[in-house]
Amino acid sequence: MTAARSTRRRGRLLAAMWIGLVLTVIAAVYPFVDRTTTHALADHIQAGYPSYGAGEIDTAVTAYLVILSVVGGLGFIGWLGTLWAAKAGKKWTRWAATGVFAVALCIALAGLTVADTSGDVGLAPAIGWLQMLPCVPGLLAVVMLWERRQ
Repeated sequence: MTAARSTRRRGRLLAAMWIGLVLTVIAAVYPFVDRTTTHALADHIQAGYPSYGAGEIDTAVTAYLVILSVVGGLGFIGWLGTLWAAKAGKKWTRWAATGVFAVALCIALAGLTVADTSGDVGLAPAIGWLQMLPCVPGLLAVVMLWERRQ
C-alpha cells in the first residue's frame, strides 16, 4: 500500500471516530435539551404511567438523565481512548475499538428495546434512536480498523 493511500485511509478512520465522538456528545446532551423544550421523555413516561404526578415524572426524567449522562461520559471516554490508540498506531486498537463498539451497541439496543413495568419501552423511542446514532460511525471505524494493514 502506498504511503498516500495509507494516509487517506487513516484520515477516513480518524474522521469516522471524530464523527462518532460528536454524535455521542449530541446524544448525551439532547435529553437535557428535551427536558426544557419538547418534553418527549416526560411525555413518554406520562403515557406509560398515567397515574404519575408531575413530581414523579420529574424524578423519572432525572433518573434517565443521570443514566444517559453516565453512558454518554463512558462513550466519550471510549471514543477518546480509541482515537488516541489509533493515532498512536497501537496494535491493540482494533480489539479495543471492537470491544467498545460491542458494549456501546448492547447499551444502545437495551435503551431502544427494554420494556419497563408499564410494558412499553422505558426510553422514549426518539431518544433511544438518538443513542444508536454513534454506533454507525463506530461500526464503520471497526470495519476500517480490521481492513487496515498494520
